[in-house]
Amino acid sequence: MEAVRELRLASKSEGTRKLADKPTRFHVENMPKGNYIVIPEVSSERRRYIPMGYMNDSVLCSNRVRLMPNGSLYHFGVLNSNVHMAWMRTVCGRLEMRYVYSVNIVYNNFPWPTPTEKQKAAIEATAQGILNARDKFPESSLADLYDETTMPPELRRAHQANDRTVMAAYGFDVKAMTEAECVARLMEMYVEMVGR
Repeated sequence: MEAVRELRLASKSEGTRKLADKPTRFHVENMPKGNYIVIPEVSSERRRYIPMGYMNDSVLCSNRVRLMPNGSLYHFGVLNSNVHMAWMRTVCGRLEMRYVYSVNIVYNNFPWPTPTEKQKAAIEATAQGILNARDKFPESSLADLYDETTMPPELRRAHQANDRTVMAAYGFDVKAMTEAECVARLMEMYVEMVGR
């Protein structure tokens, strides 16, 4: 404990120095306050959906995840949709074949929908449906729940409902649009977004 105290006292960070007299306390100055979304930095390419978390500030995260502070159910719903996953699969980096989720490449360049208030509320409801479906399996990890061969039917249905709702917010044809067509339209939206 004394070594931790001394290390903190010698830090250039004022926040770290303030914690020197509490050497057993985690240094969490960069943790978000309130609700936030957790996105794994690396995820299996065999998954249809990256298993993202919806957390509150009572949960500490490791440095192997991306955090979205002040993440709402609306954000959680859009990020967990097949629209965002199609974008991610197209633009993300790779570690061998696994997906590498980057804030600068995947998230910052993603064209978000411009939903009506009714559509936004519907996305929030289907996002909550995903969380409710997960809650039915308290003994299962997200890795277990998002294994494509064993994903619980309730969770898959919740994701499919969310997919339809998010696609509707984009004005995409839920029944006819392929993933390639979805990505092509997102790329067009990206070009419009950056003004080229």
